[in-house]
Amino acid sequence: MRADSLWRAVLGVEKTVIEDVWFDEDEWVVVVSVRPVARERGRCGRCRRRCRGYDRGRGVRRQWRGLDLGVVRIFVEADAPRVECSEHGVVVAHVPWARHDAGHTRMFDDQVAWLATQTSKTAVTQLMRISWRTVGAIVKRVCADLDAVVDRLDGLARIGMDEVSYRKGQKYLTVVVDHDSGHLVWADPGRDAATVARFFDALGDDRAHRLTHVSADGAAWISTVVAKRAPRAVICADPFHVVSWATKCLDEVRRETWTIARRAAGGTRQIGDLAGGRYHASRGPAQTIARSRWALWKNPEDLTAKQTAQLAWIATTSPRLHRAYLLKEGLRHVFKLGGTEGKHALTAWLAWAQRSRIGVFVELGRRIRRHLPAIHASLDHGLTNARIEAVNTKIRLITRTAYGFHNPHALIALAMLTLGGYRPPLPGRN
Repeated sequence: MRADSLWRAVLGVEKTVIEDVWFDEDEWVVVVSVRPVARERGRCGRCRRRCRGYDRGRGVRRQWRGLDLGVVRIFVEADAPRVECSEHGVVVAHVPWARHDAGHTRMFDDQVAWLATQTSKTAVTQLMRISWRTVGAIVKRVCADLDAVVDRLDGLARIGMDEVSYRKGQKYLTVVVDHDSGHLVWADPGRDAATVARFFDALGDDRAHRLTHVSADGAAWISTVVAKRAPRAVICADPFHVVSWATKCLDEVRRETWTIARRAAGGTRQIGDLAGGRYHASRGPAQTIARSRWALWKNPEDLTAKQTAQLAWIATTSPRLHRAYLLKEGLRHVFKLGGTEGKHALTAWLAWAQRSRIGVFVELGRRIRRHLPAIHASLDHGLTNARIEAVNTKIRLITRTAYGFHNPHALIALAMLTLGGYRPPLPGRN
């Protein structure tokens, strides 16, 4: 094999002429001097059209970091002339071994992006000898390169929308998932109507009119924009969120019942220090009610023997709390039935909630009536936000694995590479 062919294979470059190679023994660095082949020179770095030359880049040679050769770092060095593009103005000329405005070769970028989807950013920084911010910049660059050739929003029919927290301080992303493929197709910082409007701006009016179903958690900032921008889409309320409304009402009743039982038992007893203060424990029936939280929350089929006994005790000692538990389970049963049966069961449940004489469930009945069309659509079509919740869980995992993100757009780019259906390939592998 010729020496220039060998170095092209080592660097993973094409359409490139190897001019010279030298090794710095003090720094353990190999520098490879290259130039693009004639047909690749004089092109715009952004659109790659042939352009008129502008200057020779002030005579400064530029370096790009390549993949390490064992423990030796490799740099590609070449001239950096500028061209004058009719669309983009004066820009650095295109080079075949690196992306525009990048300080690393394509193979280096691709390997860092692949590693970022598989492991923590800390591990990537140590292995590749780069900084955290460089990892984020490379991920965004690779994602943008992929978005330029792949339209994730094309062919959407049934989508789900939800928000996910990515940082403390009420920092949220709004995410959109394709129900048919299960892929994340769009995400942006924010949790309001303006964020949803940005999604429909990216989607366009024609494709928005082709949407048939949109599932969401019943938030007004989603439903109002969807009704306006995608009038043909059926809005489906997510069953999990509707049942969670009932679970919150049940927990309020449990706390009220606990307070009454605690007062009847003569308050609480002091048993020691906890976090610098005095710790007080409930006594008697109040203690049993305080410890029944998980038994009340869990589905009946998942209860342990101890939790079943706790529910039986509640049924005999606290009819109001037991009635609240049955209301929660009744609403869950509505979505389990689905279709016409589910609608009839929901009508009966609403009447039951109205006469239950439990204030929070009476108010919940009014809330469900306000969202009745979306809930009926969910019962008819069986559409839930399960796929969206799974994607949200994976986004939280990505955030924890990376030990957080300062820039939400770096998180979005990594989430798109990991969950968008187009993962970057590991260089040199099929």
